[in-house]
Amino acid sequence: MPVSDQTPVAVSIVVPVRNEADNIAPLIAEIAAALDGRWAYEIVYVNDGSTDATGERLGAIMAQRPNLRQLRHAISSGQSAAVRSGVRAARGAIVATLDGDGQNDPAFLPDLIRAIESGNGRVGLAAGQRVGRKDTGFKKLQSRIANKVRGIILRDGTRDTGCGLKAFPREVFLAMPYFDGLHRFLPALVRREGYAIAYVDVVDRPRHSG
Repeated sequence: MPVSDQTPVAVSIVVPVRNEADNIAPLIAEIAAALDGRWAYEIVYVNDGSTDATGERLGAIMAQRPNLRQLRHAISSGQSAAVRSGVRAARGAIVATLDGDGQNDPAFLPDLIRAIESGNGRVGLAAGQRVGRKDTGFKKLQSRIANKVRGIILRDGTRDTGCGLKAFPREVFLAMPYFDGLHRFLPALVRREGYAIAYVDVVDRPRHSG
Protein backbone atom coordinates (compact mmCIF):
# COMPACT_ATOMS: atom_id res chain seq x y z
CA MET A 1 0.00 0.00 0.00
CA PRO A 2 1.18 3.58 -0.55
CA VAL A 3 2.74 5.18 2.51
CA SER A 4 3.47 8.59 3.96
CA ASP A 5 6.66 9.72 5.69
CA GLN A 6 5.32 8.39 9.00
CA THR A 7 4.31 4.92 7.80
CA PRO A 8 6.76 2.00 8.15
CA VAL A 9 8.08 0.96 4.76
CA ALA A 10 8.79 -2.64 3.76
CA VAL A 11 9.94 -2.04 0.19
CA SER A 12 11.64 0.88 -1.52
CA ILE A 13 11.56 1.18 -5.31
CA VAL A 14 14.57 3.13 -6.56
CA VAL A 15 14.39 4.61 -10.06
CA PRO A 16 17.48 6.38 -11.48
CA VAL A 17 16.40 8.83 -14.17
CA ARG A 18 17.82 11.50 -16.44
CA ASN A 19 15.77 13.50 -18.96
CA GLU A 20 12.76 11.17 -18.93
CA ALA A 21 9.99 13.71 -18.37
CA ASP A 22 7.43 12.01 -20.61
CA ASN A 23 8.01 8.60 -19.00
CA ILE A 24 7.55 9.73 -15.40
CA ALA A 25 3.76 9.56 -14.97
CA PRO A 26 3.15 6.31 -16.92
CA LEU A 27 5.90 4.44 -15.08
CA ILE A 28 4.77 5.58 -11.62
CA ALA A 29 1.23 4.46 -12.45
CA GLU A 30 2.54 1.03 -13.46
CA ILE A 31 4.62 0.70 -10.30
CA ALA A 32 1.55 1.51 -8.22
CA ALA A 33 -0.55 -1.01 -10.15
CA ALA A 34 2.04 -3.71 -9.47
CA LEU A 35 2.50 -3.02 -5.74
CA ASP A 36 -0.67 -1.45 -4.32
CA GLY A 37 -2.24 -3.73 -1.71
CA ARG A 38 0.80 -6.03 -1.55
CA TRP A 39 3.48 -4.14 0.38
CA ALA A 40 3.90 -0.89 2.26
CA TYR A 41 6.20 0.77 -0.25
CA GLU A 42 7.80 4.02 -1.33
CA ILE A 43 9.12 5.15 -4.71
CA VAL A 44 12.43 7.01 -4.69
CA TYR A 45 13.31 8.73 -7.96
CA VAL A 46 16.92 9.83 -8.27
CA ASN A 47 16.99 12.73 -10.71
CA ASP A 48 20.51 12.45 -12.09
CA GLY A 49 21.12 15.97 -13.37
CA SER A 50 18.12 16.17 -15.72
CA THR A 51 17.93 19.26 -17.91
CA ASP A 52 14.34 18.73 -19.10
CA ALA A 53 11.07 18.84 -17.14
CA THR A 54 11.74 15.61 -15.22
CA GLY A 55 12.01 17.41 -11.87
CA GLU A 56 8.84 19.41 -12.42
CA ARG A 57 6.84 16.34 -13.45
CA LEU A 58 7.99 14.50 -10.35
CA GLY A 59 7.17 17.48 -8.15
CA ALA A 60 3.61 17.64 -9.52
CA ILE A 61 3.00 13.93 -8.90
CA MET A 62 4.53 14.09 -5.41
CA ALA A 63 1.70 16.43 -4.42
CA GLN A 64 -0.70 13.55 -5.12
CA ARG A 65 1.43 10.63 -3.95
CA PRO A 66 2.87 10.90 -0.42
CA ASN A 67 4.96 7.75 -1.00
CA LEU A 68 6.90 9.36 -3.86
CA ARG A 69 10.21 11.11 -3.21
CA GLN A 70 12.74 12.81 -5.46
CA LEU A 71 16.48 13.07 -4.87
CA ARG A 72 18.47 15.40 -7.11
CA HIS A 73 22.04 15.25 -8.38
CA ALA A 74 23.15 18.72 -9.44
CA ILE A 75 25.12 17.15 -12.31
CA SER A 76 24.78 13.76 -13.94
CA SER A 77 26.86 11.22 -12.02
CA GLY A 78 25.82 8.01 -13.79
CA GLN A 79 23.58 5.06 -13.02
CA SER A 80 25.68 3.48 -10.29
CA ALA A 81 25.90 6.73 -8.35
CA ALA A 82 22.16 7.33 -8.76
CA VAL A 83 21.28 3.86 -7.54
CA ARG A 84 23.59 4.25 -4.56
CA SER A 85 22.01 7.59 -3.62
CA GLY A 86 18.57 6.02 -3.80
CA VAL A 87 19.50 2.99 -1.72
CA ARG A 88 21.15 5.12 0.93
CA ALA A 89 17.99 7.23 1.19
CA ALA A 90 15.62 4.23 1.10
CA ARG A 91 13.57 3.39 4.17
CA GLY A 92 12.62 -0.16 3.19
CA ALA A 93 14.59 -3.26 4.23
CA ILE A 94 14.16 -4.54 0.67
CA VAL A 95 15.09 -2.34 -2.28
CA ALA A 96 14.05 -2.98 -5.87
CA THR A 97 15.39 -1.03 -8.83
CA LEU A 98 14.28 -0.44 -12.39
CA ASP A 99 15.30 1.93 -15.18
CA GLY A 100 13.26 5.08 -15.70
CA ASP A 101 12.83 4.83 -19.47
CA GLY A 102 9.90 2.40 -19.40
CA GLN A 103 11.74 -0.57 -20.91
CA ASN A 104 11.66 -2.43 -17.58
CA ASP A 105 8.12 -3.63 -16.86
CA PRO A 106 7.11 -2.98 -13.22
CA ALA A 107 4.81 -6.01 -13.40
CA PHE A 108 7.88 -8.12 -12.60
CA LEU A 109 8.68 -6.26 -9.37
CA PRO A 110 6.54 -8.57 -7.18
CA ASP A 111 8.44 -11.65 -8.42
CA LEU A 112 11.76 -10.05 -7.53
CA ILE A 113 10.60 -8.89 -4.10
CA ARG A 114 9.11 -12.28 -3.25
CA ALA A 115 12.37 -13.97 -4.24
CA ILE A 116 14.17 -11.94 -1.57
CA GLU A 117 11.48 -12.51 1.04
CA SER A 118 11.33 -16.27 0.46
CA GLY A 119 15.12 -16.54 0.64
CA ASN A 120 15.00 -16.10 4.44
CA GLY A 121 18.24 -14.15 4.50
CA ARG A 122 20.11 -16.47 2.14
CA VAL A 123 19.30 -14.64 -1.12
CA GLY A 124 21.30 -11.45 -1.52
CA LEU A 125 20.09 -10.52 -4.99
CA ALA A 126 17.12 -11.21 -7.26
CA ALA A 127 18.26 -10.36 -10.78
CA GLY A 128 16.03 -9.79 -13.77
CA GLN A 129 17.21 -11.57 -16.93
CA ARG A 130 15.85 -10.03 -20.10
CA VAL A 131 14.18 -12.05 -22.83
CA GLY A 132 13.07 -10.55 -26.13
CA ARG A 133 15.22 -7.43 -25.76
CA LYS A 134 14.01 -4.34 -27.65
CA ASP A 135 17.36 -2.54 -27.94
CA THR A 136 19.08 -1.90 -31.26
CA GLY A 137 21.13 -4.69 -32.79
CA PHE A 138 24.37 -2.86 -32.05
CA LYS A 139 23.46 -2.30 -28.41
CA LYS A 140 22.50 -5.95 -27.98
CA LEU A 141 25.81 -7.02 -29.54
CA GLN A 142 27.73 -4.75 -27.17
CA SER A 143 25.86 -6.21 -24.23
CA ARG A 144 26.48 -9.82 -25.31
CA ILE A 145 30.21 -9.19 -25.66
CA ALA A 146 30.43 -7.40 -22.31
CA ASN A 147 28.47 -10.11 -20.52
CA LYS A 148 30.58 -12.87 -22.07
CA VAL A 149 33.86 -11.22 -21.11
CA ARG A 150 32.61 -10.48 -17.61
CA GLY A 151 31.31 -14.04 -17.22
CA ILE A 152 34.64 -15.57 -18.27
CA ILE A 153 36.52 -13.44 -15.77
CA LEU A 154 34.12 -13.44 -12.82
CA ARG A 155 32.23 -16.72 -13.35
CA ASP A 156 29.21 -15.29 -11.56
CA GLY A 157 26.68 -17.42 -13.46
CA THR A 158 24.71 -14.37 -14.67
CA ARG A 159 23.94 -13.97 -18.36
CA ASP A 160 22.51 -10.43 -18.14
CA THR A 161 23.88 -8.00 -15.57
CA GLY A 162 22.65 -4.93 -17.47
CA CYS A 163 18.98 -5.42 -16.64
CA GLY A 164 17.77 -2.64 -14.37
CA LEU A 165 15.20 -4.87 -12.66
CA LYS A 166 16.83 -6.06 -9.45
CA ALA A 167 15.93 -6.52 -5.79
CA PHE A 168 18.15 -6.96 -2.76
CA PRO A 169 18.25 -6.43 0.99
CA ARG A 170 19.29 -2.83 1.58
CA GLU A 171 21.96 -3.80 4.09
CA VAL A 172 23.57 -6.23 1.64
CA PHE A 173 23.92 -3.54 -1.03
CA LEU A 174 25.32 -0.95 1.36
CA ALA A 175 27.98 -3.42 2.55
CA MET A 176 29.39 -3.61 -1.01
CA PRO A 177 32.38 -1.48 -2.01
CA TYR A 178 31.28 1.40 -4.22
CA PHE A 179 32.76 2.08 -7.66
CA ASP A 180 31.46 3.31 -11.00
CA GLY A 181 29.69 0.44 -12.76
CA LEU A 182 28.86 -1.31 -9.50
CA HIS A 183 25.37 -2.25 -10.68
CA ARG A 184 26.87 -4.53 -13.35
CA PHE A 185 29.06 -6.41 -10.87
CA LEU A 186 26.48 -7.00 -8.15
CA PRO A 187 26.14 -10.75 -8.86
CA ALA A 188 29.86 -11.38 -8.38
CA LEU A 189 30.02 -9.21 -5.26
CA VAL A 190 26.93 -10.82 -3.74
CA ARG A 191 28.31 -14.32 -4.36
CA ARG A 192 31.63 -13.29 -2.84
CA GLU A 193 29.79 -12.41 0.36
CA GLY A 194 28.26 -15.90 0.50
CA TYR A 195 24.73 -15.08 -0.64
CA ALA A 196 22.66 -16.92 -3.22
CA ILE A 197 21.20 -15.23 -6.31
CA ALA A 198 17.67 -15.73 -7.61
CA TYR A 199 17.04 -15.22 -11.32
CA VAL A 200 13.76 -13.98 -12.77
CA ASP A 201 13.08 -13.90 -16.52
CA VAL A 202 11.60 -10.53 -17.47
CA VAL A 203 10.24 -9.23 -20.76
CA ASP A 204 11.93 -6.17 -22.18
CA ARG A 205 9.82 -3.42 -23.79
CA PRO A 206 10.53 -0.74 -26.38
CA ARG A 207 10.88 2.76 -24.98
CA HIS A 208 8.16 5.16 -26.07
CA SER A 209 9.89 8.49 -25.51
CA GLY A 210 12.99 10.13 -24.08
